Amino acid sequence: MTIAAAFLEACLEELAAPKPGNVHIHAPGHRMTVEDFARSAEVSAPLLCRPGAPLGRRILDAATATRQAVGQNTNLGILLLCAPLAMAAERHAGRRVRGARRSPASSWPGLSGPPIAAGAGRVGPDKPGHDGEGEPGHGNEATAPRPAHAAAIHALIGASDIADADAVFAAIRLANPAGLGSAERHDVRRSAAVTLPEAMAEAAGRDSIARQWSNGFADIIGLGVTAYDAARAAHADGPGASLAVYLAFLSAFPDSHVARKHGPAVAVELQREAARVAADIAGLADPLPKLLAWDTQLKSAGINPGTSADLTVATAFAWRLGLHSTIVDG
Repeated sequence: MTIAAAFLEACLEELAAPKPGNVHIHAPGHRMTVEDFARSAEVSAPLLCRPGAPLGRRILDAATATRQAVGQNTNLGILLLCAPLAMAAERHAGRRVRGARRSPASSWPGLSGPPIAAGAGRVGPDKPGHDGEGEPGHGNEATAPRPAHAAAIHALIGASDIADADAVFAAIRLANPAGLGSAERHDVRRSAAVTLPEAMAEAAGRDSIARQWSNGFADIIGLGVTAYDAARAAHADGPGASLAVYLAFLSAFPDSHVARKHGPAVAVELQREAARVAADIAGLADPLPKLLAWDTQLKSAGINPGTSADLTVATAFAWRLGLHSTIVDG
């Protein structure tokens, strides 16, 4: 499986999960359909995962292709989260292929066995230790502490330059996400005057995606991957694992997208409700009716926890790139 195929698979898996408030295979919403998101994933995957492309250009080109294909913003948050993951995985593959000594600041550390194979940037089920459904097997577990992964991604982001920042600002302007607004410092409506780490640090306190860029994706590598692995260990399928991740993020943090559109109080109440729903469905043989009932309520109120969905896709992608928690580390 190539890195681009892993990205596409993560996107489609998230669409198959009945995530209340978001678009999924059981219900459209917010004037968007599953087909919009699937098409967005298809056209953006090769650009986001293009070997050798700069970080900012990956995001801008993928956002441009998405806008041309579906005419609206369906995946900006996904692109912002998955581009560094794809680039880090590609760099790790190159180092393994060349046999070069790893640099502690920029390698993709702690992967026992070859989760990404030579040249083509391949991951996952094609190698020994995986079955065809992408279940974790021997030789693909992360054995280094998860903070090492965060440090590697943080270093990659830290090496980005003004050109990367300018491209990302242009991608954000093109996508024009709801509730974007303006800022006194580092406003994306102007050309970038600072690097991405500086710009993201400015927004990290109010935006969960920017926080990942500032903390080395610690929430995804920590909370997200742990929830994904726990669901898989409990024999959940892919969509079931993505649902578990979505509810974990929605219960842990006020959703940034909801906070921008509806205010912090609504986002906090949604966070509390997510925790209640997660507890309620834990013992149900069929949680779908309860999830869909809540889904209808949220969509009727125009509430779309889009940031939690974006974090879910990035987690499923990271898992396919070989990042696992201590649940599978043993």
